[in-house]
Amino acid sequence: MVFEVVTKLDGAEVLRRAKSFFAERVPMTAAFPEKEGPTYLVLRGQGGEEIALAAVPAPGGTRVRASTLFFDQPVDRFLSTLPAVEEPAA
Repeated sequence: MVFEVVTKLDGAEVLRRAKSFFAERVPMTAAFPEKEGPTYLVLRGQGGEEIALAAVPAPGGTRVRASTLFFDQPVDRFLSTLPAVEEPAA
């Protein structure tokens, strides 16, 4: 499944939070960094399953895109912890 959100955090902070969240906040299905770069992070977890995250600049913040086959609920939960970009008042 693919998830996408826009947050007001910068990309480095999103990836730092992802590493911490998936190592500490989901103990039954923890996942740990396997590959990473300035705008992406691949985590490997239970049974070799992976979570791939990309964090790229977007208007007003950072667009975060996450992909996984096994970790749908933890990924959705992680993305819900990121502060959203406020919509401009109409």
